[in-house]
Amino acid sequence: MKYRYGIKMFKLYKLLAVFFVASITACGGGGGSPGSSNLPYSITVRAAKNQLPINIGNVSASIGAYASYTTTIYIEAQTGGKPIPGGENIFACNLVGGLDSGALYYLDGSESHEDEDGNPLAYRSVTLGSNSGGASFHFHAGDQAGTARITCSVTNPSDNLVTSASVDIVVGAATGKPANVIATTMAPFSLGSRLNSGLVPDNVGIQAFIRDDANQPVPNPTGGANLQVSIRPFGAYIGARLLSGSQSGNVLQVRTISGVGMVSLSSGSDTGVILLEYSTDRFDNDVSNGIQDPIVSLHAVNVINTVGAGVPIAITSPDSISVTAGNLFAYALSLTGGVGPYTWSTIGALPSGLALSESGVISGSTNAAAGDYNVVVRVIDGVGAVAVQNLKVTVVAAATTPTTPTTPTTPTTPAIGPLVFTVNGCSADVGTACPLPGAVSTGSYSFAFSASGGDTTKAVTWNFNGVPGWLTSGSAGNNGVVTGTPPAGPACFNFLVTATRDTLSVTRQVSVAVDGGVCP
Repeated sequence: MKYRYGIKMFKLYKLLAVFFVASITACGGGGGSPGSSNLPYSITVRAAKNQLPINIGNVSASIGAYASYTTTIYIEAQTGGKPIPGGENIFACNLVGGLDSGALYYLDGSESHEDEDGNPLAYRSVTLGSNSGGASFHFHAGDQAGTARITCSVTNPSDNLVTSASVDIVVGAATGKPANVIATTMAPFSLGSRLNSGLVPDNVGIQAFIRDDANQPVPNPTGGANLQVSIRPFGAYIGARLLSGSQSGNVLQVRTISGVGMVSLSSGSDTGVILLEYSTDRFDNDVSNGIQDPIVSLHAVNVINTVGAGVPIAITSPDSISVTAGNLFAYALSLTGGVGPYTWSTIGALPSGLALSESGVISGSTNAAAGDYNVVVRVIDGVGAVAVQNLKVTVVAAATTPTTPTTPTTPTTPAIGPLVFTVNGCSADVGTACPLPGAVSTGSYSFAFSASGGDTTKAVTWNFNGVPGWLTSGSAGNNGVVTGTPPAGPACFNFLVTATRDTLSVTRQVSVAVDGGVCP
């Protein structure tokens, strides 16, 4: 009875207060609009955690000690130093910035806020009731770094004035430094040989994705190009060509947009596989001024004459390959038939240090004992058809040079690894030319050399000898970039390139074929 009496007395007091305020306003004194109170509303919004890690695993929103990607948002509103009255839909909150970085959630266990599997639903805006002048909800991080701004508002019923407040939540911290580059072939996922009778397109789009340490797209480059794409002299490379805008040739440098670079690939007359190499520079996200800290990946594109569900998928690459221990190795498997996309895998283990990519490239460096290793390679096409093949990988021991025994010494400085300088995967001695991507006389030519290892606190410098007159070796030859306009061919040009880092130095002979010229 006391509770009922209290409610009645509160309602009577409330009516008298409204009448009193209205009387003062009518007489020209006081202020404020008619309502329960002429005192202004105030609102605060805060987050339990103002910084969250990037949710690259797409973990669902949750609460508790192990909810690393979720934070609680608290709202409080007062009038006259006291909590505002309660009610439904008092607060309106909106994610006004950073939507790609996360979303808002009701983690209240209500089925209306969950999907059919019981997972909480994501919202851009939420409305909440007021309990003792406050409410809470949740923000859950997404897989993109950024700053999310959440704004909440409350409306004073006495004068309909809206008061709002915001809180910012930082999701992740993108480094902006390239950490990996991967590529994909656009539909129909295969390339037809030039003038093939099966009407398979002889040009296909290629997209490369450059991500930083936090798996975020690298920023758009502020200088020149930040992605170099080249055709390795392997498989069906003869006559193939990369295209991007006004550029055409076996090697291109392009700029990425939101971490994505786009080129197209045209085939030659051969079937088989084209092996593409992608290079970016972790040092400054710019390959046009040289590559100081290379990030490299390989990608295989199949060249076929027929495609379709009625054409059985089959592996056409040889059933044995040879690898020299300690040397960098790359080999692309080939197929015919089936329907893209194609996904490669192995049954059994390759020699340690070697791996098979989903696009069908076996690459790496092995120190496994000399001998034969047998695995099964498998490819699955876009409709689930499977082809398998036994593959024998023969590891050949590296040639060794006898050394004179020396008296052991105690190192005084940390060990520094060797300087590694390869050209399109080639590490032949200076007496054998490593082929560069071919050039065509109808377009310009540019190629950035790269080296790794040694004392990484020192820059790599470059020296060139015997460079043909149509090539320029860049600024003082120190940035490792050669550019120029080739003369009409067919022709072949050879020259020497030396990479130096501190006291370590490696020289390679390289060759570049123009207009399909044959290099010995």
